[in-house]
Amino acid sequence: MRRVAVTGMGGITALGHDWPTISAALRDGRTAIRAMSPDWDRFEGVNTRLAAPVLDFDLPDHWPRKKTRTMGRVARMAVAASETALADSGLLNDPVLTGGRAGAAFGSSFGSPDSVLGFYELKMSGKSRNLNATTYIQMMSHTALVNIGLFFGLTGRMIPTSNACASASQAIGFAAEAIRWGKADVMVAGGAEELDITDAAVFDTLFATSTRNDTPHLSPRPFDVDRDGLVIGEGAGALILEDYDRARARGATIHAEVAGFGTNADGNHVTQPQPGTMEQALRLALEDAGIDAGAIGVVNGHGTATEGGDIAEAAATAAVFGPRVPVHSLKSYFGHSLGACGAIEAWLGIEMMREGWCCHTANLDKVDPRCAELDYIQGMPRRIDAEYLMSNNFAFGGVNASLILRRGS
Repeated sequence: MRRVAVTGMGGITALGHDWPTISAALRDGRTAIRAMSPDWDRFEGVNTRLAAPVLDFDLPDHWPRKKTRTMGRVARMAVAASETALADSGLLNDPVLTGGRAGAAFGSSFGSPDSVLGFYELKMSGKSRNLNATTYIQMMSHTALVNIGLFFGLTGRMIPTSNACASASQAIGFAAEAIRWGKADVMVAGGAEELDITDAAVFDTLFATSTRNDTPHLSPRPFDVDRDGLVIGEGAGALILEDYDRARARGATIHAEVAGFGTNADGNHVTQPQPGTMEQALRLALEDAGIDAGAIGVVNGHGTATEGGDIAEAAATAAVFGPRVPVHSLKSYFGHSLGACGAIEAWLGIEMMREGWCCHTANLDKVDPRCAELDYIQGMPRRIDAEYLMSNNFAFGGVNASLILRRGS
């Protein structure tokens, strides 16, 4: 069974698109949360006005129009993140991409929402004025995956994941399995999500969004006693996974290894997370990595700042690790980027692990006593010498995913 190296990383985030820029924000405790007024003020039925938008993303000048016409915003961010990651790996334009042994696993919870409007008009009025040959391609849930494949000419295995918040974590895990079992030599893996009012409305109807609309810098507050819900974000993250021996032979920089992956389902309720099956997902990842819980140096938690989610996740984490493991949530900085979060968090987790530190959870002032006892990283970044990082995400429908990443050498 082959080892899986991470040889390239990249992303598009609300705090910047490169590690030095993002690192500076995390060290300073600066978040990307903003008030969306007046743009969202016309949506009277939605209470939240908070989000974490990507404000400075434009199409690269060198992209040909022929390749961008099938892309909505979510696909554009996915391809841009993948291009950065491929360049980082040294594989951009390499013949391996078109040789049949390179593929992709990429996730999002949906495509570009505005592309739905043309179909809505067709159904409601019988008119198709806003439909064209690419409308469906931009709307479909696997639009990011398809456009990555088309843009880079990938001819290997293609794995779509559309499991809400677990999409990108599962994509990385499934891509690693494809390499581990000899089905591919190189995989582009990650996730993307486009910010839209419909995302906020989904959670708003569940009373799960933050309404601190006048103080965006104070929300979200994962694990905090005064949290009032999540904040929606957007972005994209991509990792280039490669057969470890192949990467070593070509002299690639190995940022990390995908050491373990666990995923399962609650099988119980659409929106009520179950600590028992969440715990089992973490144990499956440890078993897959062949290590015990004591080897994990830090846990990047799902940490959405919803009451039920935080409490269930803390219970599951404590059941596996006890009170000693350091835990933080990057969603306190980027909001909840749904299908993108697992890839963004894996990328940034690897960067911090390589540098020997971990950012604190923003706005975590007082831990909710209903959250299990853990070593929550509060107040300021912490020096942590970790060989293994666990990154967890838990999705609507009770889909759980856990990744274990080993520091590169």
